[in-house]
Amino acid sequence: MSRWCGWVPVLFLLLLAPPPARALVQFAAQTGQPCSACHVGGFGPQLTPFGRAFKIGGYTQEGGEGWQAKMPLSAMLLGSFTNTQKSLPQGAQPQHFATNNNFALDQVSLFLAGRVNDNIGGLIQFTYSGVDRAFALDNTDIRLTAPLDVGGTELRVGMSINNNPTVQDPYNTTFAWGFPYVASAIALTPNAAPVLAGGLGGNAIGTTAYAWYDHSLYAEFGIYNTVSPRALKIMGTDYGPGGTAGPAFYGRAAYEWNWEGQSAHVGTMFLASRFNPTMGFRMASGGMGQDGYTDFAVDAGYQYLASENHAFTAQLIYTYEQQSLTGSMAAAGLQMPASYNLNNTRLNLTYYYQNTYGLTLGWQNTFGPVNPLLKTSATGPDAVTDGTGNRTGRPNSNAFIVEADWVPFGKANSWGSPWANLKLGIQYTAYTQFNGGSSNYDGARHNANNNNTLYLFAWLAF
Repeated sequence: MSRWCGWVPVLFLLLLAPPPARALVQFAAQTGQPCSACHVGGFGPQLTPFGRAFKIGGYTQEGGEGWQAKMPLSAMLLGSFTNTQKSLPQGAQPQHFATNNNFALDQVSLFLAGRVNDNIGGLIQFTYSGVDRAFALDNTDIRLTAPLDVGGTELRVGMSINNNPTVQDPYNTTFAWGFPYVASAIALTPNAAPVLAGGLGGNAIGTTAYAWYDHSLYAEFGIYNTVSPRALKIMGTDYGPGGTAGPAFYGRAAYEWNWEGQSAHVGTMFLASRFNPTMGFRMASGGMGQDGYTDFAVDAGYQYLASENHAFTAQLIYTYEQQSLTGSMAAAGLQMPASYNLNNTRLNLTYYYQNTYGLTLGWQNTFGPVNPLLKTSATGPDAVTDGTGNRTGRPNSNAFIVEADWVPFGKANSWGSPWANLKLGIQYTAYTQFNGGSSNYDGARHNANNNNTLYLFAWLAF
């Protein structure tokens, strides 16, 4: 317990930020298992049934030996090269970068993670972004958990304090841990996404309670609230859709089957949130009205892990979001209906050979009716010509992603195990629609395929 006591005073500050943490080498040292025991492909973040049990169990399982099993620290480096089919419009690139062909140190992360005792564990990530040139307190999931005996069947109950709905979720269909697990921070990405996909990521603190019955039925419920403007300034982030006007309610249910080296699950998620519209760090009073978002999602996954040489996974999630944009409409001076909706589908197929050579195919599609709040003009004093505009006001975007990986370490007999872990990858994203259109989507003569992105990365965990 003493190794965590010094961190308790800063715990709540550490609950405030986004980008994803991945496979942590101290978990491998703590459990005495290779990274491939918890992660498909030997690197992560795709969890195996063993990895899901370890996470739901509060990161408390033991089995390792020596000083390594007690070490609560590890680190991660991610470097990359980004090329887009057409150079970014001048001014659209991050400061200190060119409009195309950029090398970057995406992130350097330090993790404090692992077991405190039989009932308490967690992870905390602190990250430096070489693209933003800023430090951030990143993903956090602190758990209190215990197993109960119900008629001879285990019922595990627990509580998580975390900073992003789905960051504590054990399935890789969800947004915090879904494919692509890394992506360019320089290339443009579509504007429209459900709140469940990250609207509360890094700007909120949540507490959830969960139960897991017979390693099969998983249920969770919790509440989230955004933090103060002062805390956001410290974090270097902003409110996203706004400051919460009362708690945002989150629910999750899933059922999992495991048999003969295979695993499958089906599930559903729910997020009901109301926001006072904001601009950056400024907290709005909600005097002109509030915005409401209700997200429903269904997801499913399948894993084939029965062979030593071959692994296959399939993941699907569909999200429907009902929007009531009264506050934003009033703030924009628009006398129009406030009710809209947004649909998002994500499908991924992954194959790994010997947990070393991987190939993933992904599809992401967002669509919905015309939303005047999305519409921008390429002319006039408020012209948007940097490739982020939307001429039609539709949220529609469609992307196909292919990624090939090489993971030389992460297996039981790997050199330097468990502290030497490397993943090299090449990823290509092709857009057929972007911000509402295929050609001239922003009125400034930018086409969807201009944003096609080649992303090469080297990912080191130690």
